[in-house]
Amino acid sequence: MMSARRNGLGRGRLSWRQLLGERDGKLGGFIGVFTPSILTILGVILYLRTGWVVGNVGLAGALAIVIIAHIVTLITALSVSAVATNMRVGTGGAYYIISRSLGIEVGAAIGIPLFLAMTLSVTLYAFGLAESVTAVWPEAPERAIAFITVFAVALLAARGAGIALRLQLPIMLGIALSLVGLVVGVLTAGPVEVPLSAVAEGAEEFWVVFAVFFPAVTGILAGIALSGDLKHPSRSIPRGTILAVLVGFAVYLAVPVVLASAASPEELVSNNLIWFDLAGPLFFLVLWGLWGAIFSSAVGSVLGAPRTLQAMVGDRVLPRALGTEWPWIKGPGMPLLFTTAIAATAVALGDLNAVAPVLTMFFLTTYGTVNLVAGLEKVSGDPSYRPSLTVPWWASLSGAAGCFIVMYLINPLALIIAVLFQVGVYVFMRRRALTAPWGDLRRGALLALIRRTALQLRKLPIDPRNWRPNILLFADEGGRRPDLVRFASWLVQDRGILTVSHLVPGTLEEQSASAQTEAAALNAELERLGIAGFAEVDVVENIEDGAIAVAQANGIAGIESNTVMFGWGRTPHSHVVALRVIERVALLGKSGVICRVGAQGAGEGGKVIHVWWGGLQENGDMLVLFAHLISQNPAWRKAKITINSVATTQMMYEHNQESLERITDAARIEASIDVMVKPQDVTVQEMISERSRDADLVLLGLRGIAHLEEAEYAQRLDALSAGLKNVMFVRSAGSFRGQLLGETSNNRF
Repeated sequence: MMSARRNGLGRGRLSWRQLLGERDGKLGGFIGVFTPSILTILGVILYLRTGWVVGNVGLAGALAIVIIAHIVTLITALSVSAVATNMRVGTGGAYYIISRSLGIEVGAAIGIPLFLAMTLSVTLYAFGLAESVTAVWPEAPERAIAFITVFAVALLAARGAGIALRLQLPIMLGIALSLVGLVVGVLTAGPVEVPLSAVAEGAEEFWVVFAVFFPAVTGILAGIALSGDLKHPSRSIPRGTILAVLVGFAVYLAVPVVLASAASPEELVSNNLIWFDLAGPLFFLVLWGLWGAIFSSAVGSVLGAPRTLQAMVGDRVLPRALGTEWPWIKGPGMPLLFTTAIAATAVALGDLNAVAPVLTMFFLTTYGTVNLVAGLEKVSGDPSYRPSLTVPWWASLSGAAGCFIVMYLINPLALIIAVLFQVGVYVFMRRRALTAPWGDLRRGALLALIRRTALQLRKLPIDPRNWRPNILLFADEGGRRPDLVRFASWLVQDRGILTVSHLVPGTLEEQSASAQTEAAALNAELERLGIAGFAEVDVVENIEDGAIAVAQANGIAGIESNTVMFGWGRTPHSHVVALRVIERVALLGKSGVICRVGAQGAGEGGKVIHVWWGGLQENGDMLVLFAHLISQNPAWRKAKITINSVATTQMMYEHNQESLERITDAARIEASIDVMVKPQDVTVQEMISERSRDADLVLLGLRGIAHLEEAEYAQRLDALSAGLKNVMFVRSAGSFRGQLLGETSNNRF
């Protein structure tokens, strides 16, 4: 009871911490979000550049800038609020939201510029304070004052976020009184008649002025950045952020009107401290509000930047050394020192107008990405996305587009530099292959896109010109599997879909656990080989029927596999099984390939590709197309393609020569034609062995075979391919058989 009476609870009174919403050392929405946000919004730009904005673009232009900037900011506030109400927002604010939504690589690409922007904001406000000091001390050294300001706010931040933020309450009162002083001073002096469109001589362009003004509305990131210090981020962020934007919007609509009615455009442009003149005897109120607002804005930024840096260190985006704790600093230790060092160094950049456009680019990028996150979350339709505050997807995506459009209008070169910088960070993070222990929206967004695309694909006509191999490769665990997978990848050429299936005989009860392990190992093998494909392990009762079942089920919505592929097995029985499967899937319209990889490996130093065009099975067009596709890959880029044909008579020789030249010309495939008249005492097999023994790849057609003839045919293929380096046997099937090279490619001649 004694303890309760001492702290006032026993008498029904609340402590000042409770009044401000603090609980258990954590901050409430008012002190933790609204206060730093509104004080950063009503900061240096309000006092030192609003008049400059009005003088350069006129009152109408200034109001347009205010409205555009606040529309972007309000949409962003709604977007970040929607995402915040759907997750537990940890330390890092906007970086945390982006990284948990779009992945750690995108989070880093945005987080690093965001950290730099918040750090440079400290420099911006330090310059603002230094510039205002000249009102009372004209000879004051601006850069020295800016340096001192940076270190002063850093020392205050080192005492802890709670102390720094509580000092902002009297500053908020000072800002309110300074606005009263301005209005009273203007009303006392009487209005000046100035047209809405009047601008000063030599005025800056609209988007240049916008770039200087925009940092004024980026204050919402100051409150969001303290997410790790909030008791209830999902409630505090939406309420504090949206309220701060609306209050700031009201102030920025009123102040340009007051300034435009009290001074000429020339005065507004030339006198950055015109507030003091207009307030008259109440100038001291303006001084209180100005210095307080600038100082509090700097405090908000110096609190937020280290926490963003700390979050990136925690995610291993940045070196661990940058996250070192210091016993005499409450909160982030080394992050605060690093932030202070950068802000102090940036003082050498110049004045307020030099720093502001740089910040605008960084902040607009962050705003755009936050809006993109909210829009994609909504579009993806993930069941886990259930925000308490719902924002239409089109509003968020419009906000994202608006941010990048404004960046382009401000400075196209700066936009390109910003994008290249972020892409560079993204690529670097991808190469580091960081793994994050959380899911993100990318999978859901891509699934939604795939669904929409598949539904549209279903409605489009199918034509031979759109055909590309979607290969289902049945690969065992033999030593030649990597070479076999490479050949399949060369045929797909990163345009079709490659699925690598390993068939495991047995029952699901016996093999389900090991199948998952083998699938992970097969995926890792594809990753190691640098091959883009999908790995799967299928448990089947027997290989032949299992392969047929997998071939029928493989693929989705118009992008099913259209070609099955086997390696040359280690036993005669495996050859028979492959031929049977190819014969049966031909009934489903799926082509078949058997690839025999030679001892020299897959395409090492490959320069010569031989195609043997038969003329009876309509395999020729696929043989030539496969040869062309392989020749487009880096390992085979300058390979020479020769199309060989055997004629039994002179008339057939001339006909084959003419037909093949016509087909290759129409198909625009670079290949030489070699038609040979078969000697009576030489078999076709002997001709192939003699002519193609040095070729790096030989493509031959497969004919249809009757049941129980598979073993005999397999022996013939074995003998035919003996002594050749790499051989592909191809069986064309499907509705486009004989049409893959165009209308003139029918190879029955």
